[in-house]
Amino acid sequence: MSTAHHGMTRRSLLAGATAVAATAVTGTPAHAAEAPGTPDPRRREVPSLWREFTRTPFTHPQIPYVGLAGAARIRRLPVVADVRAYGAVADGVTDCAPAINRAIAAAARAGGGTVTIPPGTFRIDGLIHLGYDDVVLRGAGSGRTTLYATKNLTELIGPYGSRYGGTKSAWSWAGGLIWLAPKARWDSLTAAIRAQDWPFEGWTGNRRDEWEQLTPVAPARRGDRTVTVADPSRLRPGRLVLLRVADDTDHTLLRHMAGDGDGPAAYYWEDKTKLLSYVPYEWPVRVTAVRGHRVTLERPLPLDLRPEWNPQLTTHVRELTGSGVEGLTLDVMETPQSPHLLDKGYNGVVLQCAYDCWVDDVTVRNVDNGFGLVAASACTLRRTRVGGRGEHHPYFCREGSHDNLIEDFTVEQRTVPAPSDTQLHGINVEGLSSYNVWSRGEMRMGTFDSHRGLPFANVRTDITVDNDGRHGGDANAGPLFGARFTHWNVRVTNGRAGLMRLDGLAPWSATVGLNTVTDFDQIDVPDFTGDLHSRLELYGTWDAVRPRNLYEAQRALSR
Repeated sequence: MSTAHHGMTRRSLLAGATAVAATAVTGTPAHAAEAPGTPDPRRREVPSLWREFTRTPFTHPQIPYVGLAGAARIRRLPVVADVRAYGAVADGVTDCAPAINRAIAAAARAGGGTVTIPPGTFRIDGLIHLGYDDVVLRGAGSGRTTLYATKNLTELIGPYGSRYGGTKSAWSWAGGLIWLAPKARWDSLTAAIRAQDWPFEGWTGNRRDEWEQLTPVAPARRGDRTVTVADPSRLRPGRLVLLRVADDTDHTLLRHMAGDGDGPAAYYWEDKTKLLSYVPYEWPVRVTAVRGHRVTLERPLPLDLRPEWNPQLTTHVRELTGSGVEGLTLDVMETPQSPHLLDKGYNGVVLQCAYDCWVDDVTVRNVDNGFGLVAASACTLRRTRVGGRGEHHPYFCREGSHDNLIEDFTVEQRTVPAPSDTQLHGINVEGLSSYNVWSRGEMRMGTFDSHRGLPFANVRTDITVDNDGRHGGDANAGPLFGARFTHWNVRVTNGRAGLMRLDGLAPWSATVGLNTVTDFDQIDVPDFTGDLHSRLELYGTWDAVRPRNLYEAQRALSR
């Protein structure tokens, strides 16, 4: 997948930008919007925003740099185990979950490798936990290997209440029947759930206290890759560290995430208790070089670092890295969809406290929630599909998930009508999650669900959507959007505006290449007053903007 941009210079960026846009036709006059199914194949336009971005790719005010989103690469590890050798049988009767988990543990003892599942349908009455580095669970293809799941997470682990109170089930946004999470972290999470001591789910433990300072970091600017630290003695190339940035009493960090300016300054942050629980902002990143007190990071800084925010590099719970799930379908026993926020946990694939992990060629069916990223970073979901009876969240991205790539994804139309007391979201993002990308998607239902919690600097590009879902999020979770949200080359087949056109909603953001849309059903008002400094270009079109895919064009710049 995306590669590190060592030695990247402004000259190389501009050269790459020239190559990406070389075939574009510019200066074409604007024309009326075409019907969603009939683009003009002759029309190709390079927006001024793209030209501006190539001049300042790491610090552009409206468009984030996401060219390094996703896993470094999807690796082909040697086969070290076959689930049949551990008792798995494709007979539709045998519970194969214990055998699959035994095979995964054997691969871990061997130092890593691939666990294969042959063609056929394998029943699982328990969940599959992938908790070891460099272990890949690989079926014969999503059309050939099926895991048929019969139980939900409430049955398997227990009820999971919300740490914010009320009667909600946290299985509505957490946990998977295939769950990638480091073993120690998963053990502590499930123990807390069983004890009904509802945990925080992220990189610093159930009570956010499992970390220690490595070194303070000197002030720096968004887009910098090299920072100055007070004490480099515990840093080394290849180490994953956590950049931890706290807020101050005036909430200037949250204001900065929203782009600064009059609107965020006037916003009342103090009563947004759920949002305030998400800070400090925690961003995992690998160290690539240490030269004296100068430390180079794998990715550019996502934010400015100011002294009043006490920026520091810290430890964290041990990550899961180098692991993946490939080539299978998780088919859940079909049950009625639960009422909103009371999901039982018929959930698909979730990556949690995972870094540089992946899911490839995986379909989930008849789930409450499809694919989840929970405090996951630098991970890739590729060639994934959600189908069957309909779901609450086809995709969710929360609890400070950063730098992830979801590409070539499909949300199928539901096979049964939605019960009246259920809710459909779509491609969800929340909880200060940043620099994530959704690319090359087909959404036959759902919406671009920004679920409050001030997500910022995320990109949705080259996506077709029948926009019939609704966003969620409690009022005390704060704004729908922070700064530098970008929608680039989006086709809305039913013409519904909600959460597609950002110029009236998201501060310091951009909408480029969107066909004409109209407000109806859920209509939102901006969270911030005054000029949002948000840009709109090539409105009334789709597939005219060049480059067509913003992520791929940015990735080309980093080569």
